[in-house]
Amino acid sequence: METLEKITHYLFAIIYLVFGLNFFLDFLPMPKLEGNALAYFTVLGSTGYMTAVKILELVVAAMLLFNVKKALAYLVILPVSVNILMYDVFIVGIPTMGLLMVILNLFLVYRQRSSYACLLK
Repeated sequence: METLEKITHYLFAIIYLVFGLNFFLDFLPMPKLEGNALAYFTVLGSTGYMTAVKILELVVAAMLLFNVKKALAYLVILPVSVNILMYDVFIVGIPTMGLLMVILNLFLVYRQRSSYACLLK
């Protein structure tokens, strides 16, 4: 189980690192947005919200890649993972990458559950 946790940990960190960097460096082709997806990203982009989220993704990815406060990083990024899933379900209509990110995130939180014991007392 420890090997699975390490693989999941690094996969999770690399996904957030790649998509966080892509926001700033634009090296991956992005699908053309239309309808609600276009409206959603237009509003978030114009407010600077997406920039803040992408910086958070990069900080968490760095924390995970360098094994700094892993348990904290998993909790900090959990709302972002859930938001990606909600975007997939409610705007796109198909749970894709968001479902993967939530499953990976919840698995990693579960594996670190002893670190959160003081929060649940």
